[in-house]
Amino acid sequence: MSWFYLFVAGFFEICWAVGMKYSYGFTKLTPTIFTFVTMSASVFFLALAVKNLPMGTAYAVWTGIGTIGTAIAGIILFGESTSILRIICLLLIVSGIIGLKLLVK
Repeated sequence: MSWFYLFVAGFFEICWAVGMKYSYGFTKLTPTIFTFVTMSASVFFLALAVKNLPMGTAYAVWTGIGTIGTAIAGIILFGESTSILRIICLLLIVSGIIGLKLLVK
């Protein structure tokens, strides 16, 4: 269940990062509220995950999910770069997440 909580936390990590972009520096109320709610949910689920997972592993996976998901959201929603070097770097992060998941039971 801890890994499930960790992936939910990662999903909310992506949500708050995108919400922050839409909040325009916290000047728009609805996206600002969305950002803070999803940020709180992200940390809450991370706290549940670290009850049974090593803290360093959980934190690395959490930030990795957030990084990959936010980068993909940036490409889809904001037309950010899809250069081959950027994609390779993102794939390296994915391989690290997979490695940590496989090595920690």
